[in-house]
Amino acid sequence: MTDKQPAFSTIDDYIERFSGDIKERLITMRAIIRAAAPGAIEKISYQMPTFYLVGNLVHFAAFDHHIGFYPAPSGIETFQSEWAPYKWAKGSVQFPHDQPLPLDLIRRVVLFRVTENLALAAEKKARLMGIQIKED
Repeated sequence: MTDKQPAFSTIDDYIERFSGDIKERLITMRAIIRAAAPGAIEKISYQMPTFYLVGNLVHFAAFDHHIGFYPAPSGIETFQSEWAPYKWAKGSVQFPHDQPLPLDLIRRVVLFRVTENLALAAEKKARLMGIQIKED
């Protein structure tokens, strides 16, 4: 990728910029995320494919040597022990192109983020309505 990439407005447009194995990896990432979050809206945010469900759910993007996955800091922290094979930081993880994508882990992280976003949205709605939600 170069610094002067043309603008794109859909995930389809983003994926079409790539070819070969990288394009296939992006298609696979999208399919796994879509299956785990069927109610999420696809959009471009921060110039990356993004899934949105009452807030940003996850982002992903292709780079020269890896696919970046951005499940928010909570998605990284919750699955911290499983990121050991990868380079990761507070809100991101890198899946090198020379390694298979960890599809089950990606799916589980997306499911976690769906649950988290829906719970946060319910709490916010309850606060706005003046209702207190009991925790078990």
